Amino acid sequence: MIIDGKIVSAAVKDSIKAEVAKINAAGGSTVQAAGLAVILVGSDPASQVYVRNKGQACEYCGIKSFMYVLPETASTTDVVELVETLNTDKNVHGILVQQPFPKHIDTTAVVEAVSAAKDVDAFRADSVGRIVQNTPGFLPCTPAGVMEMLKYYNIEVAGRECVVIGRSNIVGKPMAMLLLHENGTVTVCHSRTANLPEVTRRADILVSAVGRAKFVTADMVKPGAVVIDVGMNRDENGKLCGDVDFAAVAPIAGYITPVPGGVGLMTIAMLMKNTLTAYKNITA
Repeated sequence: MIIDGKIVSAAVKDSIKAEVAKINAAGGSTVQAAGLAVILVGSDPASQVYVRNKGQACEYCGIKSFMYVLPETASTTDVVELVETLNTDKNVHGILVQQPFPKHIDTTAVVEAVSAAKDVDAFRADSVGRIVQNTPGFLPCTPAGVMEMLKYYNIEVAGRECVVIGRSNIVGKPMAMLLLHENGTVTVCHSRTANLPEVTRRADILVSAVGRAKFVTADMVKPGAVVIDVGMNRDENGKLCGDVDFAAVAPIAGYITPVPGGVGLMTIAMLMKNTLTAYKNITA
């Protein structure tokens, strides 16, 4: 069965749209309830596409979108100063600084400059700590989107063997934590994992987030497994594809996400959800 990101993300965004409309109506104003500021440094083509898609999602949900584009030559100080200005802007409830940054930018300094109350990407160290402790706070958008997909399709995590390929701070590590919080038995694999196919074949739920086109092949997948493809790559013909060799793996898997049309759509939907949560927390 295909796990359709279009269907699940639409359900999330429709719920947000309805709630935002209700908040606005209660306030007796046409002013949009929540505001998301997105900062783009440089002109990375993929980042430009992501930012445009986020803007469209904001418009659909009734969330005010603020867009800031800094030149490739902007310094870490330039970015941090803009973030600090947005931290005190009462119209902005969520702040997202689009990654990857140009190499000369200090990623940690920028991420930590974002107010904890507006950290809708959940990248700050204290946000990560809350994820590990499973205490209330923002959830990182991509892993949270994966969990939302599993929930929508009634896929049980508890007691199942879960394997995550990739250990990035953005996806791999928090993905493992969220699966663990749902009582999955989690293994995290990476570039130094020995006998990787042997490990992945144990997985009832396999999540790939390595950023390598068609990396997961049929021999790495247990028959009937749930296969979640977080990758966003280009194949040998320049066509968009994921980490999973979809054509080869789909006949083996019980459930599988496509690329495009899968997890990527959920990432944006969960960003909208976090922005609405930030608004409610700040204005409570």
